[in-house]
Amino acid sequence: MNKEVNEQVLSALEKQDGPIDRRDLQIASEVLEIEEFNNALSYLEQKGKIVINRKKVGLPSVMGCTAATIVRQARGFSFARPLDVELDDIYIHASSLKGAMPGDLVMLKNVTASAKGFSADVDKILEKGPRIITGTVEKPESKFGRSYIIPDSGFSDHLRIVKGGELKSKAGDKVKAAIYYEQKEKRVYARIIKVYGKGSSAKVCSDAIIDSYGIPVKFPVPVKHEAALKAAMPITDEELSKRLDLTEEPIFTIDGADAKDLDDAISVKKLETGWELGVHIADVSHYVTKGSRLDEEAQLRGTSVYFADRVIPMLPVEISNGCCSLNAGTKKLTFSAIITLNEKAELIDYRFEKSVIVSKVRGVYSEVNAIFDGTADETIIQKYAPVAESLGWARELADIFKEKAKRRGELEIETTELRFVLDEKGVCIGVAERERGEAEELIEQFMIMANSAAALYAKSAGIPFVYRVHESPDPEKLYALAELAAACGFQTRRIREGVRNTDLSALIDKAKETKYARLISTQVLRSMAKARYDSRPLGHFGLSLQDYCHFTSPIRRYPDTSIHRILTDLVSGESIDTIKQRYGEFAVQSAKLSSDYEIRAVKAERDAEKCYAAEYMRAHLGERYHGVVSGVTPKGIFVMIPNGIEGFVDLLSINGTEYTFDGMTTTTDIRSGNSFSIGDEINIDVAAAEVALGTVDFIIADD
Repeated sequence: MNKEVNEQVLSALEKQDGPIDRRDLQIASEVLEIEEFNNALSYLEQKGKIVINRKKVGLPSVMGCTAATIVRQARGFSFARPLDVELDDIYIHASSLKGAMPGDLVMLKNVTASAKGFSADVDKILEKGPRIITGTVEKPESKFGRSYIIPDSGFSDHLRIVKGGELKSKAGDKVKAAIYYEQKEKRVYARIIKVYGKGSSAKVCSDAIIDSYGIPVKFPVPVKHEAALKAAMPITDEELSKRLDLTEEPIFTIDGADAKDLDDAISVKKLETGWELGVHIADVSHYVTKGSRLDEEAQLRGTSVYFADRVIPMLPVEISNGCCSLNAGTKKLTFSAIITLNEKAELIDYRFEKSVIVSKVRGVYSEVNAIFDGTADETIIQKYAPVAESLGWARELADIFKEKAKRRGELEIETTELRFVLDEKGVCIGVAERERGEAEELIEQFMIMANSAAALYAKSAGIPFVYRVHESPDPEKLYALAELAAACGFQTRRIREGVRNTDLSALIDKAKETKYARLISTQVLRSMAKARYDSRPLGHFGLSLQDYCHFTSPIRRYPDTSIHRILTDLVSGESIDTIKQRYGEFAVQSAKLSSDYEIRAVKAERDAEKCYAAEYMRAHLGERYHGVVSGVTPKGIFVMIPNGIEGFVDLLSINGTEYTFDGMTTTTDIRSGNSFSIGDEINIDVAAAEVALGTVDFIIADD
């Protein structure tokens, strides 16, 4: 594939008013080699960028077509999600599918709008998806019956297992299966290719989730070998002579008690005119060099992935928990951001330097929080004595940062992050909402400051870079937010296109003291674009910052490793032209891959969390909880109980009732007048929990 030629042909086509003859397009694109031109056409057609109709070539929009991915399939119909067009999912009747299945990239024709939404026909399958699913086996009661798979996603209906394709699976097993379309019978069949184990185990379901998302688990032998060699490398006197020596400074780390990959340390000094903040990050790029096997593997993983029972690291433990982890009492190579601030904590100056540190204390969030709230015992106080003064200044500076963040409109989104407790067999026996104390907020504010300074440094130098961007909210989603907020009784005249961060922040603050706090916070989050990586400095709306990147976690995020590599060249004196030539394409590619792999990790983590939540609730069937209505739909309500787990109440199943949904916050029984609104307190009983599907069902308590 010649990327430059592909872009050349596509660019020439985009300049045309309509379809164009193949020969004319070749001339317009100035691609003289016929084989190169034909290869470009084939590639662009396969990716849904162009449509070829006999001798004519055109963009899909010009040819009345739309490229889309099949996302859901049920008996009699499917839905496809457009790639580059702002349309809702498109309905496709089964007779118009041409054998397409979930995951397939297709070209749609006859796209038609109606009161019910958009519909279309499949013109052709451009690229078949993996056609691999995960699901749970369902066995018939009769030995003569056929076995089925209940798919985890993509298919609404059970899939029949082809005869001989059961692979010693048992009822309730979580499995991986290959699927195929039987043209004669007009039916999709499945053949099991892997049995994970019992679908009632969240650990087993996590195995299937990891596999289904294609997350690499084992490191190839050459990568492990390289990691061992790099980790065993001594820090030479020559290397130390090139670095800023900070080994005598009162530098320390603060992390969770169970953290092993300590990649950031801090130091704070009070100056006569303000502050000096040091954020010292593990120098991963010293060990993971460009083009090495470690680097190639890290790029393929993109990020570390965190599950209740395991961590799938981006880098081998020899690197992540070994030579790069900033363990106390040991010389470690770091990349330091040394930031000078005035008395109001406004940025005055910054510099980035390769350094060497010795962390004086391995801090723990819970211990630091105990010091801050006055409950720490003498053992903890003595442990932090070497950095007590620096820690006190850090607390003072963090308080100023937090106040500044509030004034500039940083959005304090209220989310539910669950913490799972597992027994020795890996079964979930406890769950609660994860708490964030003052120490966690302190580290967060310092990392934001360092990330912002790194982005400003790169932008000022005009070099290729990987920025963390968060664009302004979508106008249509803002309209939906305004409608919902108005229905809850809030002033919404400023919630419109061009909304300021401070306006949304004010709405969240007003909702905090009401029963709608979580609803408004969630809806604000949904109204915004998803944060991602980009080679352009587009700003970060949620943090209300013009310049932002991810600099502070290179052990677990590839974009951080990428920009460490770029900034290393900048601080070492490489010319701007050389840096542009060396990293121009690399920055674009790293941003794209890092965004994709971050999405993959987040989805996998959320799916696994649902399974662990269901596993916990399965041990509490029939128990009663006092909860809060967290969501309302036409079919029922979602209720969140005190431990943070959310379950669904199917109101349609209650005899003698007929509930109508107002489209916003309330559903009402037209016979009795009883209603449920978001924020209402309610007693529920746990009715069911399906670990394999990650679902929890509640029923209204008798009282």
